[in-house]
Amino acid sequence: MTSEHASIEHMFSETSVYQAYLDVEVALANAQAKQGIIPEEAAATIRQFANIELLDMEVIHEGLKTSGHPLVPIIWELDRVCGPEAGGYIHWGATTQNIIQTGKLLVVRRWHDTLLSHLADLLDVLANLAEKSKDYVIPGRTHGQHAVPATFGYKVATWIDEMLRHVERLQTSEGRVFAAMFGGGAGNLASVGMDGLETQRLMGEALGMTSMPLPSRTTMDHLTEYVMTLALLSATCSRMAQEVFQLMKQEYGEVEEPWTAGAVGSSTMPQKRNPKLCNGIISWGAELRGFVSLALESMLQEHEAAAAGYNMMQSAMESTCLLTSKIMGNMLPLFEGITLFPERMRKNLDLSGGLIMSERIMLELGNAMGRQKAHDAVYDAAQRSVNENRPFKETLAEEKEVADRLTGSQIRELLDPEQYTGLSAYFAETFAVSARETAAKVRQTL
Repeated sequence: MTSEHASIEHMFSETSVYQAYLDVEVALANAQAKQGIIPEEAAATIRQFANIELLDMEVIHEGLKTSGHPLVPIIWELDRVCGPEAGGYIHWGATTQNIIQTGKLLVVRRWHDTLLSHLADLLDVLANLAEKSKDYVIPGRTHGQHAVPATFGYKVATWIDEMLRHVERLQTSEGRVFAAMFGGGAGNLASVGMDGLETQRLMGEALGMTSMPLPSRTTMDHLTEYVMTLALLSATCSRMAQEVFQLMKQEYGEVEEPWTAGAVGSSTMPQKRNPKLCNGIISWGAELRGFVSLALESMLQEHEAAAAGYNMMQSAMESTCLLTSKIMGNMLPLFEGITLFPERMRKNLDLSGGLIMSERIMLELGNAMGRQKAHDAVYDAAQRSVNENRPFKETLAEEKEVADRLTGSQIRELLDPEQYTGLSAYFAETFAVSARETAAKVRQTL
């Protein structure tokens, strides 16, 4: 386990989550003391002792086992260390879900900043890759077949384009997703009335969060939104990894993921250099996206609260966060260390004997004879090239409509794929700039 992965797992560890619950209890006590609902002395004591290291974990674990309740034993233990005078004011007007949901969101909020930091690093890496490969001409492929020439940098630009939107989604969702909840048993603040809305606002402010407009315990759409955003991010990562996976095949040979001396790809086939980083990203991404349906199901809650739906959401949220961390743990080394083979890319352009340039020939002819007639003439030459296994330039020259309008040297010039990459380099350069700008802005917010 890498130190980075260990750090992420620690964020979601029992100790970390329980401390987050205590942090929420402190925020609640501080808010209510500020409002005059509970004594300031009680809030001060709660602040002093709401530290997981001061509580007896054995007692908490025994209480969890006996009570079957996920929070009450922690409150009991905090009550004990705070003493009878302050302990009686812990959890005033709150219900379990208020503390657990807000506490776990507090953990996710901290993880969220780590994710954005990793995305900023990835954007910088992709910017460098796009610029480096902006002129590496490759076969553009549609439906698995050669289409028109492009560049590898253009391919990277499409990845950056999606990543920029994921960063925007993550950032613009923060106010909706990371919202403190304080609504009491049925979410209608029956025990505290209008004061509860201000309590919730003060809690959120102290925790670096917003507050729920209506603290209903059955509202899960904002949390589902976050799970779905992580699923979208995972799909882009999987697409990128799948592309590298494909282009690593010997039949393509255009890229290779990082390989270190001594690494073993197979126990029986010594030559194997398997795409391990890609495989991890693809498989974890598929697993992650499976939690979208669970998150959506969590929204179908009964009446004013139901544990089943809430438990589904907690599983979906934590699982998608941890899987996203694993994916990002592979994405950075994959694209930092990827090897490109521009010579092989160029060689692959010639596999079809010039057919990849049929569009350019057609449009050139179309200027003189109209697009459809030009299409028909080039189509006939192209199909004969394939069926007779002959160079495209030969079958083109044999078409009267072509020969009457283009010389042999003009045909050869029009068949040069390096002169027909459109805005590939422009997009690579443009999105490299956007990637660096967004990465810088992200870091300013952290």
